[in-house]
Parts: sequence; structure tokens; C-alpha cells
Amino acid sequence: MTQKKALIIGAGPAGLTAAYELLKNTDIKPIIFEMSSDIGGLSKTVNYKGNRIDIGGHRFFSKSRRVMDWWQNIMPLQGKPAIDDVILKREIPIPVENSENDPETNDRVLLIRSRLSRIFFLRSFFDYPISLKFDTFKNLGIVRIAKIGFSYIWINIKPIKNEESLEDFLINRFGTELYKTFFKDYTEKVWGVPCEEIPADWGAQRIKGLSITKTLIHAFKTILSSDKSIDQKNTETSLIEQFLYPKLGPGQLWEEVARLVKEKGGEIHMQHEAVGIGVDSDSAETLTILNNINGEETTYKCDYLFSTMPIKDLIKRMTPSQTPDKVKEIAKGLVYRDFITVGLLLKKLQITNNTKNKTLNNIVPDNWIYIQESDVKIGRLQIFNNWSPYMVADKDHIWIGLEYFCQEGDNLWSKTDPEFIEFAIEELEKIDIISKEDVIDSTILRVPKTYPAYFGTYDQFDELCAYTDSLKNLFMIGRNGMHRYNNADHSMLTAMVAVENIQQGLTTKRNIWEVNTEQEYHESK
Repeated sequence: MTQKKALIIGAGPAGLTAAYELLKNTDIKPIIFEMSSDIGGLSKTVNYKGNRIDIGGHRFFSKSRRVMDWWQNIMPLQGKPAIDDVILKREIPIPVENSENDPETNDRVLLIRSRLSRIFFLRSFFDYPISLKFDTFKNLGIVRIAKIGFSYIWINIKPIKNEESLEDFLINRFGTELYKTFFKDYTEKVWGVPCEEIPADWGAQRIKGLSITKTLIHAFKTILSSDKSIDQKNTETSLIEQFLYPKLGPGQLWEEVARLVKEKGGEIHMQHEAVGIGVDSDSAETLTILNNINGEETTYKCDYLFSTMPIKDLIKRMTPSQTPDKVKEIAKGLVYRDFITVGLLLKKLQITNNTKNKTLNNIVPDNWIYIQESDVKIGRLQIFNNWSPYMVADKDHIWIGLEYFCQEGDNLWSKTDPEFIEFAIEELEKIDIISKEDVIDSTILRVPKTYPAYFGTYDQFDELCAYTDSLKNLFMIGRNGMHRYNNADHSMLTAMVAVENIQQGLTTKRNIWEVNTEQEYHESK
């Protein structure tokens, strides 16, 4: 009997998880086709002269115990603190049973990292989520604080009954003044459209039940609790205080998964692009792959097809005569936000560390900083030293990532690489975060279709979804595969559920789409 095969488009978290789960739980052979030369998709790690870039920042934390265990099964938890934790004598939990896994000598380990993200606004730091500390009151001023308090009380007395937009959603939870101060400008910087034009669905998808009340409750719990375990299942995602992180960045874990997939009998073909999908009335029949190395095309028969590629592109590659015109129209109208990261290697930062936390080089302790200032385009600033000290080739240098949200073809995207790097450096100098003379080296990365957007034709997405679900052997998984703003753990869970459906002979796809709709999985901001 011929062994059945699962063809998988994409070697990101969802595609690799599907392959690993198929090999572990079925007799189906996975064959992955990745159009780029990198493993990990949006979770890849780019190595620039020994300095590693994490695209977008990936905290390895999940409310799913299954995912947390899965990660730690691939890479063991650290046995000793990372080098900066040793030097600074941070008190973090070290699992005794894994004490032989010294991160100084073992590259394949998950470090336990402290979590801190703050907002940079009015040339000052604010806690994220916003706290009721003295510094917050001082930086905002008594007039703005009074407005925030009164508007929060008012919205609780008279909430917006029908939440039609993200603006309605945010105002109902934080009040008009706090929304305008800390949410409106940043959210519009990320998505490129006014909040009143973004459906409230985005809030339900990405913003959990986080509120001022929950933030206060968490603050009191933190003071009273002595629990410092990495398992923080009952903690809101935006309030977690520590997370797991591969020593050499997120791509390291996915490279290890890829190695295990091949070791267990799966195939992974790099620079192989899906260019055609033959469909009939109820299934995907064939997948045509272009080898971008030699230009040859090969057509494979589909027993099962897993897709993590953007739905917009998937539908375009399907047999035109078999794809309903309405589905093609919806797919064509789906919108994405694209992403640019500028990596800067520095002698030092200009901003001072105004917290009690300490780090190597006495730099600010943040993993990333939300740049709320309206006079610059930069959205976030990553400090890679604080994700893992091993991300930086020279520990005496500071390695940062400047993150920009844009649209392919717009003014930002259209700048040449040298122009954009110069522009980014000038922006950080403008808000007194760096001095141009401290820049040692730089690089730039452009990542299209990073964020699936909930506007365009998204309000008709159910019709497109119904069509792809009708193809019984096609499984849409992952962030772009489902056009859903999923985190890596959610993408992994969609792959796990899809494999379970095959195991159990289920025809439904509904349980795959239900991942990350339950309240416990929601993300904030």
C-alpha cells in the first residue's frame, strides 16, 4: 500500500508543527515546500555578522499547557542563568533537574527571560499596561490625569451599546481620554487607517479582557504572591513577567524542529514555491511547485494539503475555472500590513535607565519599547540584548531593531535601503534615544504580508472560508493561512487540531477556526 503524503506550503511554526505532529501521530509522510531560503517563517532569526534579529519579537509564552510542553520537549529549559543574569545576580527560578544544560556551553536551550515593555511618550517612559504610579501622574500632568479619570467613570456609567469599530471597543474599556492618549495614534500607526474604520472584531481577536481593574488586581497579586514559575496560565498575556526564549532567537527552535522532521523521515524543500493548485468540486487534487533554484516545475498529487501561505495568494493559484468569482473577488480585496526592521549596532543608547531593573551596559531593561510619539513613524524599538545576551556578537555593543509598519509600495516601503536606514537613524536621534555618532553598523529587512488586516473585504471572509473548508483535504493553518492575527502558539494549535481531525477522520474544519477565539487565548494591544 502506497504511503499517503501531506503536502505542506510553508516552513513556519504552523507548517513545521503540522509536519512534526503527522510524523509523531500518523503514518502520513509530510513534505514541506518553503519559497524562501529561511526556516521559521515570520518566526525566523536573521544573522547579520553574528548579530541576530528577531522579526517582530517572539515571547515563548502560551496559556496552552500543550504548547508550553511542546516547546520544552524540542529544547530543554536552561539549567543555569544567562550570562547577564549571572553578572547581575537576578533571582530567577532554575530547574534543578536540568542543571546540566548550561547555556554557556549548550546552544540548544530555552532561557528564562524577564519581561518588560514600556511606552515612550512625551519623551518619557510609561509602564505598559499603564499603571497608577507616581511617575505616571508626574509625566501626564494633573489636568490629563483628571480627564482620564472622569472619562473612565463616565464610560462605565454610559457605555457604547453597539461596538461597531475598534474605537468603540477601546473606549468602552478605557474611556475616551485614555484611548486618545495611549491607543489611538499608535494603533493607527500600526494599521494605517483610523480606528473608527477598523472592525471591533480586531479588538475581540487581539485585546483580551484587559482593563484598568484587571491591571490593578494584577498589581496587588504581584505584591502578595511569591509564585515565580514560568507557568502563568492565569495571567493576562500583557501582564506576564517572564517568558521562555531560545538562546539564539526564535528561529533556532524552528531550525531544530526542521532537523527533527527530516530525521524522522519528512522532507523539506527550500526555495520551492507553490505556483498552482488544481481543484475539483470538493478537494485539492494537485500542487504545482516551482524550484526557484533551477526553474523547474513539478506537479504533485495531493492526499492532504496544508497551506500557510497568504489566502490572497492561495486563491490566485487555484484552478480559475473551479474557483467561484465571488471567492476570487474577496481574496483579491484582503489587506495586509507590511513590516520593515532596521538593525542598528551601537556603542550606547542616549536614553537613561530610570527603573530599578539593571542590565548589562546599564541599558534600559525593556525587551521592546512602544514609540507613541506622533512626530516619528517608528512603531516599536527592540533591544535584542534583553531578549537574549547571546543575540549580540560583542557584549559591549548594543543591538537594536527599529520596527516600522507600512504598505508595500507606500512612501516608507519605496525608500531605498540606504535612504531608509538614514531616515530611521534620524528619527531615533530626533526623540533623543540615540546619537548618530554612536552607530557602528546597520542593516535592513523588509517583510511583506506580516499582519493580516481586518478591513478591506474581510467583512465577507466567511464566504471565502466556507469555500476553502468545502475542499475536504485542504487545511488552512497559521497566521497568513487563516488571515488571522495569530501568535506563534495559536498557529501551532491550528496545526495540531488539523492533524487530530485527520487522525479521527473528522470532516469539520470549524474546530481549527475556533483556535484563538476562546477568551483565554486573546492578546492585548
